[in-house]
Amino acid sequence: MRRIHVGNALGAFGLGFTVPYLYVYVAQVRDLGATTAGLVLAIFAVAALVVLPFAGRAIVGRGPLPVLLTALVTAAVGSMSLGLATGATTVLLSAAALGAGQAVTQPALATMIVDCSGAETRSRAFATQFFLQNLGLGVGGLIGGHLVDPSRAGSFTLLFSIQAAMFLLLVAVMATVRIPRAAKVTDMPTGSTGSAKESWKQLLGNRAMVQLSVLGFVLFFACYGQFESGLSAYGVEAAGISTSALGTALAANTAVIVVAQFVVLRFVERRRRSRVIAAVGLIWAVAWAVAGVAGLGQVSQTMATAAFVSTYALFGLGEAMLSPTVAPLVADLAPEGMAGQYNSAFALVKQLALAVGPAVGGPMGASWHATYVVVFLLFSLGIVVLAVRLGRVLTGAQDLPGSARSRVVARGGTAVESAVARA
Repeated sequence: MRRIHVGNALGAFGLGFTVPYLYVYVAQVRDLGATTAGLVLAIFAVAALVVLPFAGRAIVGRGPLPVLLTALVTAAVGSMSLGLATGATTVLLSAAALGAGQAVTQPALATMIVDCSGAETRSRAFATQFFLQNLGLGVGGLIGGHLVDPSRAGSFTLLFSIQAAMFLLLVAVMATVRIPRAAKVTDMPTGSTGSAKESWKQLLGNRAMVQLSVLGFVLFFACYGQFESGLSAYGVEAAGISTSALGTALAANTAVIVVAQFVVLRFVERRRRSRVIAAVGLIWAVAWAVAGVAGLGQVSQTMATAAFVSTYALFGLGEAMLSPTVAPLVADLAPEGMAGQYNSAFALVKQLALAVGPAVGGPMGASWHATYVVVFLLFSLGIVVLAVRLGRVLTGAQDLPGSARSRVVARGGTAVESAVARA
């Protein structure tokens, strides 16, 4: 588990080097124009949507480690090629390889965390993963910002080379991991061949997983899908936020996650997961209301900036509450041996939300300011409703694993022990 977390931090550190500067690199440094730069950003989402439906079956069939190593090598090749590319075709192909590799690493690493943790430690494991990812992204972005120089293409080649090196270093670290033997797939219908079609049919027949996927789409659409598109456009156009203040807001978001993650974890571990998610919806509703004050209220520029930074900080608090809640719940809903399939399906939902979110929120945030705030405030309240409904279909072990374990000890039932162990 320690090696997995080190690998997570290294991968995030490498991504932080390049992600904030992709647009400038393609549009200005390589002089390929805004259209090509936009296509590069879009192709990351497209590549993820293409590969993720197959990633789950590969993880179930071959195990998460071989899939992860293949994805990391693919991402390293894509990153190095992107740093050397000069033409539009090469840039787009390189971005597709980098995007596909990055996308597959997420469910593969999540499945490895599931395989190396138990019900007692899983929430803390995913909280640690999220903490290290944000820390790595923040440190990588900070150092990359000091290394990059738009007047020198070689500085960007250096950034992408460092990112590729981080992926390869992650390959070396992950190759030394020895995870427990994956459980065989259970709970398949009699006479089932275990084909991809049947596994997806079984997943879609899991009512709780379907509801969680819908809830996950709304979560990612209303928060993560707005960070660098609609919300930033709204801040600049409606609230008059400067680019430096926008950077401060993003830093505040990361700082809250890093500082609050393990404090929040103590609260989350003792609460029902569905209620924690509902609480996040309320916090984000407040965040959108504060954003409304920043852009629509008759306040000074200083107050507007403070309100806008507070919006990002409140989003960070909600993210810190979700990290030890949603990912472990996905794992608990998966039958034995199917964690890879369920993780990939949820990653696919996330990518869909991240693709649709900017497309919808960007124009609204830039032009229809009041409508934008009201719509996403209502989406946040919708999270509360969806979380409460999800709580009604979850078992006690899925919604509050701690209490379920204590009941198992009291009852001593073999069947119940097996069910909780599987969760």
